[in-house]
Amino acid sequence: MASYTTIEDWRDVKDGYVVAVTIRQTDDEKYPCGWDYSLHLGEVGGDTILRYDNAHERTKGHERHIHGDVEYIEFPGMLTLYDRFKEEATELSPVSWNWSP
Repeated sequence: MASYTTIEDWRDVKDGYVVAVTIRQTDDEKYPCGWDYSLHLGEVGGDTILRYDNAHERTKGHERHIHGDVEYIEFPGMLTLYDRFKEEATELSPVSWNWSP
């Protein structure tokens, strides 16, 4: 049975926008990189603005969703990717986020 260790798991909603971060370290064979993650910025009840995830890593790899478009990315490591997400989400959102809830 695969094991998971939660590193980050939180959600924040402000002024009609939501940030949801889930980062888990795992030995599950579905995630060859050793991480199960979803980094999401969107409108409450609406569109995705930005999301990084590896929900289908075995078949599709790592994905970057931006305003409805999907691109496949090289996985630079979890810390580097999380930093990239925070930087992009800060640029794309009119809301100031607390990245250490």
